[in-house]
Amino acid sequence: MARAFAEIAFTPTVRALQKQEGSSAAYDPFLEPGAEARDRIGEAEAAFIALRDGFYQASVSETGWPYVQFRGGPRGFLKVLDERTLAYADFRGNRQYLSVGNLAENDRVSLILMDYPNRGRLKLWGRARVIEKADDPALIARLAEPGYRALPERAVVITVEAFDWNCPSHIPRRFTLDELEPHLAPLRAEIERLALENARLKAAAGVE
Repeated sequence: MARAFAEIAFTPTVRALQKQEGSSAAYDPFLEPGAEARDRIGEAEAAFIALRDGFYQASVSETGWPYVQFRGGPRGFLKVLDERTLAYADFRGNRQYLSVGNLAENDRVSLILMDYPNRGRLKLWGRARVIEKADDPALIARLAEPGYRALPERAVVITVEAFDWNCPSHIPRRFTLDELEPHLAPLRAEIERLALENARLKAAAGVE
């Protein structure tokens, strides 16, 4: 945990509850001026982000309602432009424009990036800007994924305010088909070998 995260997340009401429940002393050091800020993307964070094929993004509507959306795409479509800036291409979806509309009124966003196989979780807070394709085609081209079927309509650029790594407690281990493939491939090869061996033995024994 770090100071930038604590300054955003530990509101007066949260701090009051921490004190009431007896956990405030454990979190006091993170609010001290000398605590590590963690408001800049480092090598570990950049490597983690580059391997993700999706993340959860929270925004807030002009009427105060939170909205959490899963954003998916090719692995690495969320890109680190520099130590304070993330960006991704907004591919055409169901055209409800909930997140885009929310960001037009309130630029605050929160992202949760999950690594289910390794039970890792990175939380990010930032301020987002929506950039239309016509306004910066060079940026859209930089964020586009060659060969991906969806077309980018705009870019979402996020200035990172804070991030925090979560502990692995209660994170279930889940695998995509691509993540399972290295484990399944040897099993398939062994099944194929056994099938060939079985066929050979049957042929040698004259069994149809």
